[in-house]
Amino acid sequence: MTDAFGGIFGLLILALDIWAIISVVRSDSSTGKKALWVLLIVILPVLGLIIWGIMGPVSYTHLTLPTN
Repeated sequence: MTDAFGGIFGLLILALDIWAIISVVRSDSSTGKKALWVLLIVILPVLGLIIWGIMGPVSYTHLTLPTN
């Protein structure tokens, strides 16, 4: 049973890594930053994904809420 869980966990990490890499490549960041993020995610799949999740995505602070 643990092998099945490990396989599912591995596939989940792979899917999330692919999603993160696609998000990095499609971002408006410079080519150098994109390359560094992709390398980090590829070399350290779990840790790189966590770091990218915390530091990588663009924040939504530029959105304004409607006021009444």
